[in-house]
Amino acid sequence: MFDFQNMLHSEFTAMPFKIMFLTIIFLFGICIGSFLNVVILRIPAGESILGIGRSDEEKEKASHCMSCGAKIRPIDLIPVFSWLFLRGKCHSCGAKISPRYPIVESLNGLMYVLTFIVLDINAKSIITCVLMSLLIVVGFMDWDTMEIDMIIVGIIFLLSVPAAIFTDDVSLKHRIIGALCVSVPFFIIGEISRIIIRKKFGEDFRAIELGDTILMFAAGALLGTRAIIVSAFIGIILCALVGVIYKKVKGESKFPFGPFLSIGIAAGMLWGNQMLQWYIDLITYVPE
Repeated sequence: MFDFQNMLHSEFTAMPFKIMFLTIIFLFGICIGSFLNVVILRIPAGESILGIGRSDEEKEKASHCMSCGAKIRPIDLIPVFSWLFLRGKCHSCGAKISPRYPIVESLNGLMYVLTFIVLDINAKSIITCVLMSLLIVVGFMDWDTMEIDMIIVGIIFLLSVPAAIFTDDVSLKHRIIGALCVSVPFFIIGEISRIIIRKKFGEDFRAIELGDTILMFAAGALLGTRAIIVSAFIGIILCALVGVIYKKVKGESKFPFGPFLSIGIAAGMLWGNQMLQWYIDLITYVPE
């Protein structure tokens, strides 16, 4: 009997179908990515992501080039491709359009494709794609504002409900432990560092902010114990490496943790259990 859930991994599935399916997934992903750009920009500004409550003047301004006022044509709104065709410039005045837009769109599309390649076609893939989009929002928004939106984190936590219902790879016990095993140490480190920094520098600042802690709590409930530990490890290592470079280039040591945790969570969702098992097998290997 043909297993629908292993369609992409099956040797009996024709390659043209796999390519067509993944192409459709990518195109769908970049369309969602276009919406993510709106979310990343408007939530920190306190604006409606659907345009509800915006004045006609604000809507009209948003549909024009910010440099010359030329109206944005429908053909200019095609995710990724419009930016490439326009070579990153306004069609009227030649003003540069930020590469952030196609980067977010392409990243979302690629993460959708990677998710289905790794997990195949099943409920976990759909849940993971939603998670990837939310992590992109968390990462870029935190980089811009040094803040993590709690509504987005709340949605990540709520994903653990359909994950518990439609998947069976993580038990309820491990979802509970996963929510606590990283977030609790993060909270303790944050509180201790806050006291030390306040006494030494007179600033109310935490080495690990509360938003990062709550993000790991939500992600831990979704990923489970093993995967969230791997996620935290990857996030910490990446943050430390980038921190050294950032310190040399910018001369500052304060920068967001959320983007690196988001990368770690994404990797943990796709390969966390396998990576931890590989590490356990490596350290417990006894040559014959």
